[in-house]
Amino acid sequence: MAAFLKDAMARLKARKVELGLGVRVTVAALGALAIAMALGLKLPLWAVLTSLIVTQMSVGRSLKATRDYLTGTVGGAIYGGAVAILVPHSGEGALLAVLVLAVAPLAFIAAINPSLNVATVTAIIVLLLPMMNHATPLESAIDRVLEVTVGAITGLAVSFFVLPSRAHSQIRTNAARMLDLIAAALAELLAGLTHRRDNDALHALQDGIGTAWTGLNATGAEAERERAAHLSSGPDTGPLLRTVLRLRHDLVMIGRATVMPLPAELQARLAAPLAAVSEAMAAYLRAAAEALRSGVGAPAMLPVRTALQLYAGEVAALRSEGLTRGLPGDVAERFFALGFVLEQMRQNLRDLERCVSEWAETPRGVNVGSGED
Repeated sequence: MAAFLKDAMARLKARKVELGLGVRVTVAALGALAIAMALGLKLPLWAVLTSLIVTQMSVGRSLKATRDYLTGTVGGAIYGGAVAILVPHSGEGALLAVLVLAVAPLAFIAAINPSLNVATVTAIIVLLLPMMNHATPLESAIDRVLEVTVGAITGLAVSFFVLPSRAHSQIRTNAARMLDLIAAALAELLAGLTHRRDNDALHALQDGIGTAWTGLNATGAEAERERAAHLSSGPDTGPLLRTVLRLRHDLVMIGRATVMPLPAELQARLAAPLAAVSEAMAAYLRAAAEALRSGVGAPAMLPVRTALQLYAGEVAALRSEGLTRGLPGDVAERFFALGFVLEQMRQNLRDLERCVSEWAETPRGVNVGSGED
């Protein structure tokens, strides 16, 4: 029982961001309903739904959702109310024509700017709801704006004050997750030079990296939105995101260079140096990921530099012995491209070292670097 509780607590701790969102959404819904009922709004439902929509994973995302939803609602209410007031629609045919007039332009605008999707919905509500509650289009538009405003303000206030989650802090976790995936993919790719690689496993890793990058890029935009609004402080997210993206591009190039195993005579000489490079780089990426999560200084680059020097020395020895001269053109191209991309990845890992140091919560003097210039 104790082991079960310990495991459950560990799982909950790993999902604290998601748990925080669940609490915020619940508080926002209850708060919006209470405020809407206290103000006597006709349809508290819209206030509650709006509070759920604008209460997002981070403050930055909540800011954007609130801005988009309020803009779309006000625009849709104004346009829908104007159409309903200015265009008579007493019969069914006229109502259908007015509906087309209300929906078509707003749907076109939403197709150009998806953040305004709610404008179309709001215009329809303003146009059709008076038929059910016997209110005027103007009253319907005002009620809709008031209900959405209550929900938006409530959701945004909850995002600020109830277990607030800053996108800037989520960058650490998301970037670390991507570095772990890159490390796993790198080890699998380099292993393909000495034996046939598992393409299914690689595809799964690459898909995971793509999904992780999409989330990391979105979180970066939210973090910069928070910084612009002076809601969070810390390093600029740009250098870290660009470095992680370059590491992902390095993986693509390594994948092309390792599509087939090396010839047997090269495998015999390079298997050990390549294994050392793979182990050192993957270990460094995992250590950098852990450093981002814990907020400590960047790990040392010395093992990576040493492994690459040994590999480069063995490649130079192979060339001096003439073992690379008889390689087929495509094999030689991939072989020398691998050396280039490994050196490029070393430089990108140096950039990662600087980025992790900038994101460290400990003093810079604690960081033990590689000593490279």
